[in-house]
Amino acid sequence: MDAAAVRNTPGWQAELRLRFNRDTPSRAAPSGRTRLVERHHKGPLIVQRPFYPEGDPCHVYLVHPPGGVVGGDELRVDVQVDAGAHALITTPAATKFYRCEGRYSSQTQELRAAGATLEWLPQENIFYRGTDARTATRVQIDADSRFIGWEINCLGLPARGEHFDVGTLRLDLELWSAAPLIASVDKYAVAHSNPIFLDRLRLSGESPARGALWGLGGQEAVGTLLATPATRAQVDSIRELIADERFAAVSLVDAVLVLRALAPQAEAVRKLFIAAWQRLRPTIIGRAAVLPRIWHT
Repeated sequence: MDAAAVRNTPGWQAELRLRFNRDTPSRAAPSGRTRLVERHHKGPLIVQRPFYPEGDPCHVYLVHPPGGVVGGDELRVDVQVDAGAHALITTPAATKFYRCEGRYSSQTQELRAAGATLEWLPQENIFYRGTDARTATRVQIDADSRFIGWEINCLGLPARGEHFDVGTLRLDLELWSAAPLIASVDKYAVAHSNPIFLDRLRLSGESPARGALWGLGGQEAVGTLLATPATRAQVDSIRELIADERFAAVSLVDAVLVLRALAPQAEAVRKLFIAAWQRLRPTIIGRAAVLPRIWHT
């Protein structure tokens, strides 16, 4: 197949829409249980059955059966967590973005929590040499919600010596806070959202930023963890955790803890973020950390 034919070949168009809400309390479940009440999918993007390894919270694993994303593929995930519900979402493996052959691939994720608890803990994205990828994760929460989530990205396959020296990445991560309802138009309440954290990474394989100290410092994996509502005490706890990490830093912005890390490989960032999550979860969410079973397989 020639280059023109490749560019004109449509890729996978995959969508997944999930909604969680909380059961009415009963004698069997006095505090109620979070249920996956809506599950709509189109194309190769699905979830396994919900798991309840810690009682009420609902653990869900996102699955992309093709095993990788290629040029022309478009993946979209939409998650809504309703009042009182608690959802933990992860993936069974890394998401692999392969060489694109003249077309770009995209992954868009819209996550919303209203008076709810949401944990977004996917395994890493791996961008192969020659990838032209665009990813965007937008999280919207209100003042009554709790959120811990991360994004981890790996450039190339450093363990195999396969570097991301050709390709283009456009990676967005956003956290928005929904303000109280303050207006009404034609009897419909109107809510306004305020940006709390906006991150834009634009990177090419040939960019000097990959090796420069003001950029990625020669590291191949980059990650960001967000947690809210957070306090200075929690920042101090994470600062203690990363005291010996050369390429990690933590800050507090409008009650949002921001932990950033670089490493030679994604595994090191993932282990650091899991350790941070284990420290933060009891004080932000009120539960000890229970690792998803899929992480052990």
